[in-house]
Amino acid sequence: MAAGMRKRGRVGSAARAAGFCGQWLRRAWQERRLLLLEPRYTLLVAACLCLAEVGITFWVIHRVAYTEIDWKAYMAEVEGVINGTYDYTQLQGDTGPLVYPAGFVYIFMGLYYATGQGTDIRMAQHIFAGLYLATLLLVFLIYHQTCKVPPFVFFFMCCASYRVHSIFVLRLFNDPVAMALLFLSINLLLAQRWGWGCCCFSLAVSVKMNVLLFAPGLLFLLLTQFGLRGALPKLGICAVLQVVLGLPFLLENPVGYLSRSFDLGRQFLFRWTVNWRFLPEALFLHRAFHLALLATHLIMLLLFVLCKWHRLLVLGLIELSWNTYPSTSCSSAALHICHAVILLQLWLGPQPFPKSIQHSKKAH
Repeated sequence: MAAGMRKRGRVGSAARAAGFCGQWLRRAWQERRLLLLEPRYTLLVAACLCLAEVGITFWVIHRVAYTEIDWKAYMAEVEGVINGTYDYTQLQGDTGPLVYPAGFVYIFMGLYYATGQGTDIRMAQHIFAGLYLATLLLVFLIYHQTCKVPPFVFFFMCCASYRVHSIFVLRLFNDPVAMALLFLSINLLLAQRWGWGCCCFSLAVSVKMNVLLFAPGLLFLLLTQFGLRGALPKLGICAVLQVVLGLPFLLENPVGYLSRSFDLGRQFLFRWTVNWRFLPEALFLHRAFHLALLATHLIMLLLFVLCKWHRLLVLGLIELSWNTYPSTSCSSAALHICHAVILLQLWLGPQPFPKSIQHSKKAH
């Protein structure tokens, strides 16, 4: 009898769930004109697009020719590590030396074994197809949590994009691996899982250095959420993970590892550029142009700090000044400057009450 009651309970729960889903789908059909415009339908549209992407990606793998660019070089680089070479200056492939951090080595070493020493391209394409679908899911979850983008936009960033399919399944680049870890990190940060979010962010950096471009945003979020002292343990997670992953190579040749995997002076080829194709090649390759781009990036970050994030900067400097023991001339001066800025903002800021409220108070 008890077993029968449990069975009826399970059947009832399943029926209620099916009824809820059916009701939700009927409502979505009734509001089908809003289906592509309202962010609340993000998950439904995302599910449909993911199912469509399974077929599209399978078709691309089997109908569009694979293009060899970096895969063989990746396999040659990790094969050097498998053969016992831990000096980064001695690791290289067909396209040049190994220039990615240690996380790249470990992940692509796994792919090396999963694809028969890198020879089974079709297997690698299917693995990257799975990675592509997982990345899509992570991106859709970000949009679902933010509720800022109409769902029709999603079609253009996946199904209608030749480039994204090319990067994932026709080129087998390492960028998708790094970005999948970054999107996982963003999802964890949105879920307030700050420690795990920082861990995944550091893993993404360990695959490809360009993820560091997101570091100022992460630092801003950590300082906003925890303050300077509370942010330090989270930043420590990022740093310690980099050391642990790179330890075998750091013990062998620390300068070689750091100079190769985090090389800010690398020269990129003009033939691969997308953003700067309109420039003359000589200008694109000129060192002054590279320094100008770096200076512009740093200046923009500074402007955001001073004009948009200045309150956070002031509070952070106050906390840093009070935590400096014994106090120094710089910490004391910074404390006075920060308090002067706060007083100036209070003086120049908007009135605490609208004039109508002030007049009504006088009337009473």
